[in-house]
Amino acid sequence: MSDESRPEAGVGAPKRKGKAARKHTVGRVILISAVVLALVTGLGTIYFIRHLNGNIDGISTEVLGEDRPEKVYTGNGEALNILVMGDDTRSGEGNAIDAESGGGGSDTTILVHLSADRSRAYAVSVPRDSIVNRPEDGCDSPAVTEVMWNQAYTVGGPVCTMAQLEENADVFVDHFVVVDFNGFGDMVDAVGGVPVCVPEDIKDPAHAIFVPKGDPSLLTGDEALDYVRARYVGERIQQNDISRIRRQQEFIGALVREVKSAGTLTRLDKVVNFLDAATKSLTTDDELSSVTRIGKIALQLQNVGLDKIQFVTLPTDYFPSDSEFRGKVFWTPEAAEIWELIKNDEVIPPRLLKGNATSAEAPASSTATASPTTPPDSESPSETPSETPSETPSETPSETASPSETPSETPSAPATTDPEDRIFGVCA
Repeated sequence: MSDESRPEAGVGAPKRKGKAARKHTVGRVILISAVVLALVTGLGTIYFIRHLNGNIDGISTEVLGEDRPEKVYTGNGEALNILVMGDDTRSGEGNAIDAESGGGGSDTTILVHLSADRSRAYAVSVPRDSIVNRPEDGCDSPAVTEVMWNQAYTVGGPVCTMAQLEENADVFVDHFVVVDFNGFGDMVDAVGGVPVCVPEDIKDPAHAIFVPKGDPSLLTGDEALDYVRARYVGERIQQNDISRIRRQQEFIGALVREVKSAGTLTRLDKVVNFLDAATKSLTTDDELSSVTRIGKIALQLQNVGLDKIQFVTLPTDYFPSDSEFRGKVFWTPEAAEIWELIKNDEVIPPRLLKGNATSAEAPASSTATASPTTPPDSESPSETPSETPSETPSETPSETASPSETPSETPSAPATTDPEDRIFGVCA
């Protein structure tokens, strides 16, 4: 604009009035843009939450009635007990494990106990071969004594299994979660695979199962399913569920570490794909069938260290060889102690964890810790598969195992100092 066309300013008129007006205009544009962006982001979030909620199936537990175990309050918040089951029902030849048609139903049962102060968590695995009593309420069938644990899921689904645990453990169960094994494989693929130490190839041609050895071996979704389902390791079939439980615990711990790693949390695509796959594979009680509810529980666990998440195999023993339940197991007095401690939200002492527990913390690499001059059987095997107690901190966090560090195409079998670990398909 020329000097001639610019109007002459009056005496005492503010010199920067025009610039101030432009500032207000810019400010309004920024504000409006921010509001629009917030609305778009908010609507996108709401849409995604609704999408995830639509993936989850909810089932009522009202049939359990009022005659249930007492829920203990410690005055320091509320402890939560969540019963997790793995649904392995699949069609097609080669999918049946243990000669059960159409898959194994629910061969995985884990009671996850979150302490009231959210400082620790226990995941107690119940062997499928346990002989227990099954109640009538919640099972839509007459009560029966001395039956195998996993038959409850066949008879009455997750609610019946929930009622069965309350009946035998005398522990109140707040919620249940059923994870479909097929969806479980999609969860693994969503994070780009999960690194697990596998001491030797796991092969079971009859059931189309193959898991490659490696330290670590980066397992895809299908390989992960094979790893947690297999009953054959090497040339042996495991006659009980202990070996499978051990591998399931190892893998769940590795999956937790992978999901919490920076390589996953900093990748929006991985987070979205994982949440989508996870919710598609879930069936819960109707009170838990919301990602908001599940998210609140997850947020409460953010500060729980991996060393404070303990995977525990319920102590059991075999029935005598001349018993009608030969090859099956019963709960020992130590199991009753663990259930009582869980019920009262108390710490499980080391004497009850020794030999049957492991933490979610990454174990030290077997290849890094094993001495080349140490013979494989230098340590006597424990009576049950054992891990280093959780009090021993890990020196090799799992977050360092990323897809970029995928083992070579022909990984060597890692050294292990415990023959039983090799038989069970895990590293010492």
